[in-house]
Amino acid sequence: MASRRTPDLSKAPDPTPARASAAQPPGRARKPPTLGLPRVQVSADERRRLIAENAYLRAERRGFAPGHETEDWLAAEAEVDALLRVGGNSPQ
Repeated sequence: MASRRTPDLSKAPDPTPARASAAQPPGRARKPPTLGLPRVQVSADERRRLIAENAYLRAERRGFAPGHETEDWLAAEAEVDALLRVGGNSPQ
């Protein structure tokens, strides 16, 4: 009777491909790429005006239904702050 031979797995090629980042010396972490977008600087009054306008437009879209004023303000504040962080303009 013939005996079955199992393949020698110690000689099998490594299934994980080598990465370019593996060539970096140990202990040096890669910095994430930056987009180089400047932060937009506005005064506190201008920021408040932008938030108020955005909150008004949100309320208008809802038909000015009462009870959502704080929700509108907080959502507008988050959107304005995010736009100011990336230096973008709001989509029209």
